Amino acid sequence: MRDVIGRGKERCGSVAAAQFTIRCMQPVPATDPETFAERVRIVLVGTQHPGNIGSAARALKTMGLRRLLLVAPERFPDMAADAMAAGAGDVLATAEVHETLAGALADCRLVLGCSARSRRVALDELPPRVAAARLLATASTAPVALVFGRERTGLTNDELQLCHASVHIPANPDYSSLNLAAAVQVMTYELRLALLAGGAAQPAADGDAGARPSPNAVAVASAADHAQLEGFFAQLGDTLDAIDFHKGRSPDSAMRKLRRIFLRCDLDPRELRLLRGILADAQRMARLAGGATGAGGGVL
Repeated sequence: MRDVIGRGKERCGSVAAAQFTIRCMQPVPATDPETFAERVRIVLVGTQHPGNIGSAARALKTMGLRRLLLVAPERFPDMAADAMAAGAGDVLATAEVHETLAGALADCRLVLGCSARSRRVALDELPPRVAAARLLATASTAPVALVFGRERTGLTNDELQLCHASVHIPANPDYSSLNLAAAVQVMTYELRLALLAGGAAQPAADGDAGARPSPNAVAVASAADHAQLEGFFAQLGDTLDAIDFHKGRSPDSAMRKLRRIFLRCDLDPRELRLLRGILADAQRMARLAGGATGAGGGVL
């Protein structure tokens, strides 16, 4: 079965939105409820009202999830969060609080950000059902995260850049203001549906070719995690500065495009080491060129 995150496509090829949607709507690998609960993380960034944290915890528990991660919440712990959790106090009690979004996502293989459309950050935009299928498929082998922003302003462009794709809930265009906890409930419901649909699949018999792990599943399991990718992107940015790639222009646009290219490739750690080795050599040559220019007034 083809992997819903598109490992079978050309490694860095451009994928049209329609093709991507068709691929993601194919049946996903079954994931047991315990793995589902442990590997799917719901991340709330900069939540302003603690009641929304409690309501989100309740949304998680009703759909069989328990991993709630909070990034720089304005007020937590708080009695309002406890009151709104309404029986999901165990989810609040184990909620992780992180100072940065990058820290919260460090071990995740797939990160999707819930956001209204953004013109400045060009990301693949997935409908909720497609996003849930993609998350569940990856969660069968590795941790994943679904990220929600602040009540008033959502996720910043910098935060969206940490995501592989965005999720847009097609609300009423005349009144699309969706409460944070309501958005969490919509998405956790879609994840639950994807889990139930995947769980209906029957396991292959012993000796059947279908019982062997698919190459795509192995590829997902060995993909680089978020922290490894961010380390690569930081070195890439430094290297482009060292070779004066931007020629005085702002690096933001080029880096956004480069991030999209590399995120589509589903790089594994070995491939990242190769790329980082190339970047290290480019940085070394840039230093040598700079030294030669300084010593001799020009490059020989």
